[in-house]
Amino acid sequence: MKTSRSLRIVHCFRAPVGGVFRHVRDLVAAQNAAGHQVGVICDATIGSELEEQLLAELGVGLALGLTRIPMQRQIGFRDAIAAFRTYKTIKKLKPEILHGHGAKGGTYARIFGSLLRVSGASVARFYSPHGGSLHYDPTKLSGKLIFWIERLMERMTDRIIFVSKFERETYVRKVGEPHCPNALIHNGLSAQEFDPVVENDNAADFLFIGELRALKGPDIFIEALAKASKASARKFTAVIVGDGRDRASLVEQAVLIREQTDIRFLPPMKARDAFRLAKIVVVPSRAEALPYIVLEALAAGKALIASRVGGIPEILGDQSLALVRPDATELAQKILTAIGDVTAYRTVLPDMDDLKKNFSASSMAARLETEYFVSLGR
Repeated sequence: MKTSRSLRIVHCFRAPVGGVFRHVRDLVAAQNAAGHQVGVICDATIGSELEEQLLAELGVGLALGLTRIPMQRQIGFRDAIAAFRTYKTIKKLKPEILHGHGAKGGTYARIFGSLLRVSGASVARFYSPHGGSLHYDPTKLSGKLIFWIERLMERMTDRIIFVSKFERETYVRKVGEPHCPNALIHNGLSAQEFDPVVENDNAADFLFIGELRALKGPDIFIEALAKASKASARKFTAVIVGDGRDRASLVEQAVLIREQTDIRFLPPMKARDAFRLAKIVVVPSRAEALPYIVLEALAAGKALIASRVGGIPEILGDQSLALVRPDATELAQKILTAIGDVTAYRTVLPDMDDLKKNFSASSMAARLETEYFVSLGR
């Protein structure tokens, strides 16, 4: 639906992978449909074949273009060139809304948006943490420094947009009650994503899909499979879809238990394609904000086991029997329960109508658009 007032919106984030990238793609699609002029700035050094394809598709519909600049995870001396190039790009695009996602994107959007305002530009500076810096330990020096910076940067922030109640509560606990306006807007899915996905005839028992790093818990998943197989005297099958810095060690871990489990590693692919490969989706993360993969799996009608971390209980319900601690022993027990009767297990998952009502992409985009206009005084 076209809006009566077109905005110039630039989204800035570092890595075009995972939930942040998915979130931005959804917003861009909705904002394009509403008649806004949208641009995207992100890292040029990260991205699998799938992400490169998605970036190419994203760039086609961007009135303000897709700009890719090499960006480091941490801010440092070598990042100065990337920062300068990012600022020059943002200045050229003349955004009315500069929306930073994650720690790096949020830093760039707020600092560079403030510099533009000093020079007379009218630009609203938005920040969505998406976990990001909130994963740091507040008892350690690095965490204390990060959270001090977060507090300081509130002075350069027009709106903070949290994607889950948990994310906001974590911010309050580690940084403090925000001194700037803020809003809670859940991630959402498009209508077609609520169509069921039927697994292949030769589908594996379990699926992990996501970035292969410790935070997402793939090592917990592999260990739990081994424990479950040993307890049941059955050789469970699994598919691990994704890539990341821990891939080699995870392959090695899987090889060590190949007598007990059969695990295949596949490159990144679209979630709905991956859902066809297994009966049950497992999300064993150690930390999350409000992960899209949980929403996508439930919307596709998949059986799901997920960690009781971050905003996941906001999706499944705090008392859901599908929730476990990110612990291999507890996960193994839940694996045995779920695979014992998958049809019966699905009954503990949220009602589809409730999911559609609470996690709609159109509602997400509309609420954010309202925040954009309010921040500009319109």
